[in-house]
Amino acid sequence: MQGPAVAGTPAKSSVPVEQTVYLWGIAIVAALGGLLFGYDWVVIGGARQFYEIYFHLSSPGSVGWANSCALVGCFAGSLAAGYFADRYGRRRILLVAAILFAVSSVLTGWAHTFTSFILWRIAGGTAIGLSSNVSPLYIAEISPASVRGRLVSLNQFAIVVGILLAQIVNWRIAQPVIASLDSDALFHSWNVQYSWRWMFSAVAIPSAVFTVSSLFLPESPRWLLTHNRRDDARAVLTRVGGPSYAAGEMKGIEDSLLAETRQQTSWKDLLRPGIRRIVLVGMALAVLQQWTGINILFNYAAEIYRSAGYGTNDIFLNIVITGAINLVFTVLSMLLVDRLGRRWMMLFGCIGIGLFHLACALAYRSAWPPAAVLTLTLGAIACYALTLAPVTWVLIAEIFPNRVRSHGVSAAVSSLWTASFLLTYTFPAMNAALGTSGIFFTYSAICFAGCLLVARFVPETKGKTLEEIEAVVAASGGPRI
Repeated sequence: MQGPAVAGTPAKSSVPVEQTVYLWGIAIVAALGGLLFGYDWVVIGGARQFYEIYFHLSSPGSVGWANSCALVGCFAGSLAAGYFADRYGRRRILLVAAILFAVSSVLTGWAHTFTSFILWRIAGGTAIGLSSNVSPLYIAEISPASVRGRLVSLNQFAIVVGILLAQIVNWRIAQPVIASLDSDALFHSWNVQYSWRWMFSAVAIPSAVFTVSSLFLPESPRWLLTHNRRDDARAVLTRVGGPSYAAGEMKGIEDSLLAETRQQTSWKDLLRPGIRRIVLVGMALAVLQQWTGINILFNYAAEIYRSAGYGTNDIFLNIVITGAINLVFTVLSMLLVDRLGRRWMMLFGCIGIGLFHLACALAYRSAWPPAAVLTLTLGAIACYALTLAPVTWVLIAEIFPNRVRSHGVSAAVSSLWTASFLLTYTFPAMNAALGTSGIFFTYSAICFAGCLLVARFVPETKGKTLEEIEAVVAASGGPRI
């Protein structure tokens, strides 16, 4: 292993074998926040066709609100995460998110009024907002540069596992739908009265595991150093990478912190010259990830596949297949992100998803067979899982300077949830106005515009320490090619 590099820059050394298990262990625990995020976000895709009957939801506005209300909590949680993560530490916020996941999931599942259902969905969204900020932030701050892309991608892997878990749970809990049931018999069926409740409540089990595991996480060494806890920070870094690695990282982090003023971080720091441009790029990437439209294939999968000609029972199986494809290509992304680099994967993703969406639009317009639509949507999901889904989170966790990182990540993720809310809430009305073909044409155009954004403004961060990325960005006045 190399010693510290010159000029206070930590060496890019690989993690010693004896520290590998510990490093991956704490990263996996932190990524459990992503697993709960993925489950809670997608479980509604299977539950909605039953709770909509239970709560007598019929208008596009009420359907859109039920499916998107959690995003209000996501937005609030992501805004609050920056402040609380700086004040109380990354570890404590992960613990709070875990507890909130457990409580909100059970109370959402056993809500008996639409109002209480909405309130607890928003509470669950707050847990998503907290974990979606702090999990990748924490993993980035404890990871050596040589494996940081893979470890931060582990959070996306956990999200995808949570998505697949929710899809499998939905599939196994829901009983086969009998098409001949009249409206009264359907209302009193198992699916409408109970299955959606257990779909939501099941996430309490992994939430309990996350809660207990979070108690054993070390605090982020970068947060410890900003609070003058040098001995604690050195102990964590030594445990992660050994004494030589700890010495190099301590020097690099402290030099970076010395270059910043000693005043408390505030939101207005994001508007400083040189920082503002980074914030805008991070926010644009977050919006792009959502407006590619892939989450519509998860949250409104029933409508998408029903429009293609599939029956209700086949739809549940198709949803599980999409989750499996999502998982496989996320694993592949983890193997490639530190080899190919972030920028090239983002470019490939924008072009690939745009082409698949364009083909889907043509498929709906020309009434291609249902199997063709399924194949094209699986291709779009595979491309998304390989590129934009994990790499956007990696970039958001990397590009902000130490002093404003938690606030910068918070701003970017808040933008992500705002974009996701608009995407999810407006889909029923847009689908009615434009048709499924028009929806896919719109998302295709957004993907191609996103390719131009990435080509112009996104730097390559592969293999650089967080402090090196900060120095490059500061010297250039913001991310640029």
